[in-house]
Amino acid sequence: MVYNMENEVKIVVKWSGKEYEICNLSESDSVGTLKSAIHKETGVRPERQKLLNLKLKGKTPEDGCQLSTLKLKQGFKVMMMGSLEEDIADASAPPEDIPDVVNDLDIEDEEVAIESREVYLAKIERRVREYKINILNEPRPGKKLLVLDIDYTLYDHRSSAETGYELMRPFLHEFLTSAYEDYDIVIWSATSMKWIEEKMKLLGVSTHSDYKVVFYLDNLAMISIFTPKYGVVQVKPLGVIWGKFDQYSSRNTIMFDDIRRNFLMNPGNGLKIRPFKQAHLNRDKDRELLRLAKYLKDIVHEEDFNSLDHKHWEKYRPRKKDKHTVKKEAGNSGDNRDTSGAR
Repeated sequence: MVYNMENEVKIVVKWSGKEYEICNLSESDSVGTLKSAIHKETGVRPERQKLLNLKLKGKTPEDGCQLSTLKLKQGFKVMMMGSLEEDIADASAPPEDIPDVVNDLDIEDEEVAIESREVYLAKIERRVREYKINILNEPRPGKKLLVLDIDYTLYDHRSSAETGYELMRPFLHEFLTSAYEDYDIVIWSATSMKWIEEKMKLLGVSTHSDYKVVFYLDNLAMISIFTPKYGVVQVKPLGVIWGKFDQYSSRNTIMFDDIRRNFLMNPGNGLKIRPFKQAHLNRDKDRELLRLAKYLKDIVHEEDFNSLDHKHWEKYRPRKKDKHTVKKEAGNSGDNRDTSGAR
């Protein structure tokens, strides 16, 4: 490659699986000028750009910082995160394929016997055989499973905002970071996979460094069932996951969703979360995820989640260990120390 100017700077931007060469910059240009040039090449507006490895003394440089102070080598590759305006608009608008929400107050009356009906179990078996799961991060041995809805659970998808990030439920990343210590995390939304992927990218979930999502499930993994009161409704049967992964079962799985009907095939494993709506009014006072993070910590040592009543999760108190258990654990701890110190 031939450079015509002594102080010319050429940078390669890696974004969305592609590389873009940014030319016609000089060392006297600023980071803001670089962002404008990136905008011309990629379509991502400067305020949407997050240049991950562009650093000055370990910190992200200001827009007014001159490129000469960064001492970049010719052809330096910059990793960028950012969304196009049309993608943000798609993710901020209600999806066309979202199912109608039925009155959910009395849905628990329908729970009796539905989960054991052969016709619905056959549908689950078909999903296990035919539904393809894209593994994002490998399941970790010994971890329990947390399955999360998106709309009104993690995100207010009906309110308007300049950025989707403003509609994120408070303490989302703190909650997921805490849960990840003990649980594998799966996202299941009653909409399309494209919508899920864009929403997780918009919220910063898919690229967060403190936790990982094992996989996403969309509306195609759901099944339809008939209830006398509401007719045909779509539900999220956890049996689809249990049929594909031996390490997960009703004993170690919990699902959060703002709609109780989604639990009809596994009522004992569902926790109905308070919906997060009117984000601008409730952002400063919503503490639901902080309380649920504590609940997940409290129950993680339960051997069988079937023994829990998630409808009354706020009243749950961890069981106190008896003296025999405490003494046994202390003995095991001592054995471990002796073993690790042996030569």
